[in-house]
Amino acid sequence: MKLYTHPLSGHAHRASLFLSLIGADVEEIVVDLAAGEHKKPEFLQLNRFGQLPVLIDGDTVIADSNAILVYAARKFGRTDWLPDTAEGAAAVQRWLSVAAGQIAFGPAAARLITVFGAKFNAEEVIARAHAVLGQIDAELKGRNWIIGAAQPTIADIALYSYIANAPEGNVDLAGYPQVLAWLRRIEALDGFAPFQRTVAGLRIAA
Repeated sequence: MKLYTHPLSGHAHRASLFLSLIGADVEEIVVDLAAGEHKKPEFLQLNRFGQLPVLIDGDTVIADSNAILVYAARKFGRTDWLPDTAEGAAAVQRWLSVAAGQIAFGPAAARLITVFGAKFNAEEVIARAHAVLGQIDAELKGRNWIIGAAQPTIADIALYSYIANAPEGNVDLAGYPQVLAWLRRIEALDGFAPFQRTVAGLRIAA
């Protein structure tokens, strides 16, 4: 398998992190975002949206980070990471949607301003970040993992990267003790692969 990635992309990191946690044999290919490689015709043949990450597995091409999490969990039969019950799968999907929605438009967007120079309204996206972090902190009260299972699932991995590096977008994590404890639990997992940090924002003060 080959994973097209970039060290500063949280979407790419969540895919890379999960593949590392399950011990998948994958070659990582770094795409030069600054040079616009992700918008060139050869990359657009892999993902017409010009976005990272993309996973190549033989003749199968999987674009979108959450789709890669689902694909890898199913391919390797990891029902510990993606339950095969209707209830468990639905619980995971709920948080994959949060990762693609509130996380993307909150902490991820705030970080895009400071790390990549995106033209978002900082006050607005930071407020969104705190709103979803408060909800996640409440959800984690009394449980180790986001869906309340005995072990982590791909839902935890989908949420991790942009929350872990939220201080880079000037989003302070100090007021979310459940979130901070959850981050440490993920980082203690065998096979954990850290998300590259920058000196932007609050410099990962949390």
